[in-house]
Amino acid sequence: MKFLIVSCLVAFAAADVSHIVGHSERDAKILKQDLDVGVEGQYQWVVETDNGISAQARGALNNPQAENPAQVVQGQAQWTSPEGEVVQFAYTADENGYQVQGSHVPTPPPVPEAIIRALEYIRAHPPKPEA
Repeated sequence: MKFLIVSCLVAFAAADVSHIVGHSERDAKILKQDLDVGVEGQYQWVVETDNGISAQARGALNNPQAENPAQVVQGQAQWTSPEGEVVQFAYTADENGYQVQGSHVPTPPPVPEAIIRALEYIRAHPPKPEA
């Protein structure tokens, strides 16, 4: 039993996992990397690599003098999937939440017609308050 455990540990340590991480990902060089941070909460950063990955974002405080200032961030990212498709999305995050747009962002299915009719009926005929 001990021999089996030691054999497994040696096999795991000697395993070649280079096929899991592609060569272009492992050897990617950073072409551009910038970061600018201001004193009032504003910032901007950009990263680009030679294998097609790029991302950038900028943010600032909305109404910095207010009691509860909100951080506002806008950004985007892009890369190529293993299938060769370009994946690209843009986002905004603010006091209204995180909103993302892109062709690869999943969307919910449409609301069934029966549910829409039921909601319209309820809206037109609200229930009477209980006594």
